[in-house]
Amino acid sequence: MRTILPVFAVLLAGAGLAQAPTYELIGSVSQVMIRIIYPTSDALFYIERAPPKTEVEWNAIRNQALTLAESGNLLMLPGRAPDQGNWIKDTKMMMAAARAAYKAALAKDMAGILAQSDALTESCVACHRQYRPDYGKK
Repeated sequence: MRTILPVFAVLLAGAGLAQAPTYELIGSVSQVMIRIIYPTSDALFYIERAPPKTEVEWNAIRNQALTLAESGNLLMLPGRAPDQGNWIKDTKMMMAAARAAYKAALAKDMAGILAQSDALTESCVACHRQYRPDYGKK
């Protein structure tokens, strides 16, 4: 027992010294939207234009849905999220719809992907109304 305690104390001390990984923001929110979120969401919004038929095409849709779901994490990083309220809520709503679309794509369930379209649209519109002052004005 006496031998275990010093070893345990050393392990705890080492764990305390471990630092969280660092990250570097490369693109702005606008760049993440234009280069990642728009193309991946468009692939899901317009899937009926060219429905996937082959395994390669289904993999492409899976990749788009997963990328969209994971891109929400990019939006919530400090330095990108303007607040911890509606921004986070709307982002998580987008992530949930994209996650469900990804699961549907894994099952090759076209109806399941299409069923997420309204939730995905709602998350985008809610966010854009609040954070893009010119949204909806022409």
